[in-house]
Amino acid sequence: MSGAAATAKVFLHPAFAVGEIDRRIFGSFVEHMGRCVYTGIYEPAHATADADGFRGDVSALVDELGVTLVRYSGGNFVSGYDWRDGIGPVADRPTRLDLAWRTAEPNTVGTDEFLRWAARRGLDPIMAVNLGTAGVREAAELVEYCNVAGGTTLADLRASYGTPAPHAVRTWCLGNEMDGDWQIGHTTAEQYGRRAAEAGKAMRMVDPGIELVACGSSSREMPTFGQWEDTVAELTLDVVDYLSMHAYYDGTQARRDYLVSGHRLHRFIEDVVAAVDAVAARRGSERRLQIALDEWNVWSSAADVSPAGLARDLSLTPPRITEEPYQSLDAVVLGDLLISILNHADRVKIACLSLLVNVSAPILTEPDGPATRQTTFHPFAATARLAAGTALRTAVECAPLTTDRHGTVPSVAAAATLDRAAGRAAVFLANRGPHPAEVTIDHQAFGGCTLLAARTLTADDADELRSIDGALVELKRVETRNGATTAVLPAESWSVIELETRSA
Repeated sequence: MSGAAATAKVFLHPAFAVGEIDRRIFGSFVEHMGRCVYTGIYEPAHATADADGFRGDVSALVDELGVTLVRYSGGNFVSGYDWRDGIGPVADRPTRLDLAWRTAEPNTVGTDEFLRWAARRGLDPIMAVNLGTAGVREAAELVEYCNVAGGTTLADLRASYGTPAPHAVRTWCLGNEMDGDWQIGHTTAEQYGRRAAEAGKAMRMVDPGIELVACGSSSREMPTFGQWEDTVAELTLDVVDYLSMHAYYDGTQARRDYLVSGHRLHRFIEDVVAAVDAVAARRGSERRLQIALDEWNVWSSAADVSPAGLARDLSLTPPRITEEPYQSLDAVVLGDLLISILNHADRVKIACLSLLVNVSAPILTEPDGPATRQTTFHPFAATARLAAGTALRTAVECAPLTTDRHGTVPSVAAAATLDRAAGRAAVFLANRGPHPAEVTIDHQAFGGCTLLAARTLTADDADELRSIDGALVELKRVETRNGATTAVLPAESWSVIELETRSA
């Protein structure tokens, strides 16, 4: 092959593994924010609605997207939420002012409705408890309501409301973004760490089998980042299983800086792992907190996500928040972020694309209208479908790429997975640079591979390889021979190559 402006090499070996892929990294997030719930997943009057009022067209797209897990109910919303408002006969539920998003919350959808919907979809739920305006008792009682089989007041109450069997929620978030001054109940790291440890202890007294997620920093840019992780990990190390990360990447920054967001996420994960492991080492503990990247996404270049942009008058109906359409560029960046997640499969065990429907989401709906796929739908769906088994370490040799904001970063990123049971491998590639790149993937250690498929999407709206709806298209300049696969990646693109492996 020839004609590419740059070259790169990727080296793979089946013995060099990052770790087994936890399918929960293909999760998402449902919050009572904007139209995520009402006219998003839930619209009883819609032509496709099921008996419980959930949109069938949205459910079909959720299945196609490959989502495995959904976090609920917040987000900022949870810090002012009383879960008891959302149980029992709908006609008896109160309408509350939601302070987080300044909307009227009718509580039509609550704990039971959401968890029954998730169960029908085969989704593993993560429930968040309110540690902003509520505390230890309310958290423990929500676990009792959801997970105790019967014989207590709250378990029997759940049964009387139509769910006799326990919901058996495995994973629980101890609050949300408690380091942020926008959060209701915002507090210091020491105050939060003690509160979370006590809540987690009580919740485990109700159900010893649950997993717990403590709040990490709400972004890498928080002035308390690092110190917050150190303090919270110190206070919760013996109680929790995960520390959360939240990572959003803004399309309003310079194009090249935006295109290297995957490298920024890589560095963020490395820093958080170092911080929590330092605490364990200092204490002489063998416990290692895993990472729950339970909010991550790209912001559309058209969206105003600043605090001023999110301030609004009180709305009595679900407002349209950050529903601007995603561009092809956003999809390429999101694909690169997925590469970073796969490359940390040893520590990142949970990840939630935020949010699932309408609010900066891969799925958009119209009330009494269609549900459609955004451009970001496609790299997520492809990765969820193809990334299975073991994440492999990828050694990448490529030219450096210079950016104004983030310095020099690799111009090509790669992740690879090996599904030994199926005899298949997948290689995910991002070309962050402004020119095509000829990439040679050395996989001779696999004992021979056959090319099954190669697909790509490009950030350039005028690129001839770009499809009309942002879906992946065939990558044409690719071939496999002599223990290697060579592909010409378009400029500013994300691609995936599927291989059949003969022995690995």
